[in-house]
Amino acid sequence: MKQGAQDSTGIRTPGAGGSAVPRVPRQPEAGDLRREQGTADPWRKQEAAAAADRPAEGVRGEHTHGEPPVPGPRPPVRRSSVRGQILQALRTALVAGELKPGEVYSAPVLGERFGVSATPVREAMQQLTLEGAVEVVPNRGFRVVERGGRELAELAEVRALLEVPVMLRLARRVPVERWAELRPLAEATVRAASSGCRATYAEADRAFHRAVLSLSGNEQLVQIAEDLHRRAQWPLVGGAVRPARADLLADAAEHTALLDALVARDVEVVRALATEHFAGAD
Repeated sequence: MKQGAQDSTGIRTPGAGGSAVPRVPRQPEAGDLRREQGTADPWRKQEAAAAADRPAEGVRGEHTHGEPPVPGPRPPVRRSSVRGQILQALRTALVAGELKPGEVYSAPVLGERFGVSATPVREAMQQLTLEGAVEVVPNRGFRVVERGGRELAELAEVRALLEVPVMLRLARRVPVERWAELRPLAEATVRAASSGCRATYAEADRAFHRAVLSLSGNEQLVQIAEDLHRRAQWPLVGGAVRPARADLLADAAEHTALLDALVARDVEVVRALATEHFAGAD
């Protein structure tokens, strides 16, 4: 993954192929915009609400001094989905290793980096807590969970138990033309791997697997597999933030080979390729 430039704080700014997290304009809290209801000078109220949220981190007891650098800016996001886009930005930062295992980050500081109030960041972090990516540290913020190789191996095993039988069933039932429709997604993983960017590849990788499993028509299966896949992509403690580009390319090549076997309805080759793919999943 190509690195962008660093500012004086050591925070990456966007560069070619970089995966820095967006910097978004500070957003008003829900209900602040009341122009259609005749509220006078709504933008002044909006600014007051944002200012009240910003230095009030003491209310939550979150200390902001001595924290590690956090991801820098990206293009603005739309007001209508700030929380969702902040959540996606934090997920990307996790995969890219910009939020480091074992480090504690407070919502106010992250909010300043994103250019939003602490509220949507705190809400996104609460979602990541439910997903197991971070844990609450009372009076400080959120700590990125430290994970080891054992957990990664367990996730790969569960994914194989879940996805391989489904792929084998689909190999016997899905028409060839439906598999052909997934070719662009398989090719997209190869392009993403070529970029060397872990976060870009992780997204393309999930998209391919999600499309395959979606052919089962079982939405619960798709959601569970997606959650497991996302967790398997978080970095390990002491592990390389950026896997070798050759490793990403090898993983992507398995997607195209698997798709070829599915198109050919070669169930035994599908079984072997899928099993090997999950055995080497990272």
